[in-house]
Amino acid sequence: MDRYAGALEEVADSTRQQERHYELLSALQSLVKELPSSFQQRLSYTTLSDLALALLDGTVFEIVQGLLEIQHLTEKSLYNQRLRLQNEHRVLRQALRQKHQEAQQACRPHNLPVLQAAQQRELEAVEHRIREEQRAMDRKIVLELDRKVADQQSTLEKAGVAGFYVTTNPQELMLQMNLLELIRKLQQRGCQAGKASLGLGGRWQPLAAQCDQEGSPVPP
Repeated sequence: MDRYAGALEEVADSTRQQERHYELLSALQSLVKELPSSFQQRLSYTTLSDLALALLDGTVFEIVQGLLEIQHLTEKSLYNQRLRLQNEHRVLRQALRQKHQEAQQACRPHNLPVLQAAQQRELEAVEHRIREEQRAMDRKIVLELDRKVADQQSTLEKAGVAGFYVTTNPQELMLQMNLLELIRKLQQRGCQAGKASLGLGGRWQPLAAQCDQEGSPVPP
């Protein structure tokens, strides 16, 4: 009798899983219609079915949420590092300007052209140093964010999420961001229990690109 009851429970569980899979797949098929046609063509029935399977137990939603939180912390840290460097450069320029003004005020008139020429060379050297330090910081930011992207891709691939693997191909990255957007919208539509808000898609860009025209970083 116990064996019979267990078999019935297994059948019921299997039926619930199938219904859940169909529900997720139908929702994904509906959401895909909102994407550009070029991406719709790449998201086949098999890909969407595999994605729905990966989402069945809700673990992937938790993984994506964790990745998002790590990414936000990384972006905030890199932003603060760049901001500190810009503040250091601002202080350096101010100190140099003050130093040059005081030297000119104390200089004899006939020596002023020589002093100004020397100061101009010093200013150019400092500006060159500032540019190099800013480039080095931006390279560091890009490399760090690229590593985070690769970590995210690898983690989602290991979790069995369809379409994810380590790549730097821009088209593949865009496809992966669209897949993450589908996951986010699924949760917003109430297809996944829980209140965590997902939003990893669309965030994969170098922090160095998030600057205004004067080169000042824009908060993430």
